[in-house]
Amino acid sequence: MAENHTTATNKTVPYSTGDSKITETTIAEMRELAGRYPVGRSALLPMLHLVQSVEGRVTPEGIEACADVLGLTGAEVSAVATFYTMYKRRPVGDYHVGVCTNTLCAVMGGDLIFERLKSHLDVGNDETTEDGKITLEHLECNAACDYAPVMMVNWEFFDDMTPESATQLVDDLRDGTEVKSPRGATICTWREAERVLAGFPDGRADEGPTGGKASLAGLRLARERNWTAPASNHSGGTPSLGDVPGPRPSDQPGTESGTGSPAIPDSRKED
Repeated sequence: MAENHTTATNKTVPYSTGDSKITETTIAEMRELAGRYPVGRSALLPMLHLVQSVEGRVTPEGIEACADVLGLTGAEVSAVATFYTMYKRRPVGDYHVGVCTNTLCAVMGGDLIFERLKSHLDVGNDETTEDGKITLEHLECNAACDYAPVMMVNWEFFDDMTPESATQLVDDLRDGTEVKSPRGATICTWREAERVLAGFPDGRADEGPTGGKASLAGLRLARERNWTAPASNHSGGTPSLGDVPGPRPSDQPGTESGTGSPAIPDSRKED
């Protein structure tokens, strides 16, 4: 049963479970984070990630420790911790598996992937498997629509997923097989990832993520065809396509393919 006890800062914590792992070392790291900002309270977000790296979630002890270091109230810290979905109030498994179920990913198969994983893992949304390995959650847009449907494991991208590849992925994670994101990063545990998000690098930043072909397709096409951005118009108006300097291939946006004629008549021409 929950009861009051004191933290490493000797502050009484209501609703505590009494098994906090926050130590003087954690408190010192919180103070280090606060010292990185002109205003200490700006460190609250990374400090909450640090709490999760130690506790496996945001605990009452973690909230009170953050509040004590920053001179805030527990209510102020709780308001932030409950606003952002990356901060968890229930224990998270070794691997947080998120499936995007927003519009594009959903129609490309994200809903099927999520349903398959719920059945395969025997868990619901935001629940953890009995072995403590996987926490499954459906996520809103991961900003990777060019690779839909996408998943994330501990915030690393997995692109172009299917129900079969998703099932194999979680099986590999549970079996302890080394797993790499298609973008290069080796998957660490959720607590290790949270420590990196707190601002304590693990020296593996160069593993990824990187931009893939789909993300860079527009840039590559622009370079191949020598497209440039419209020149600024110092008169304050918006330049027309006819004012844009440089080559303008026939299939560049704004012209009808194969004709080289403006798609929209130039209103400056006399009748």
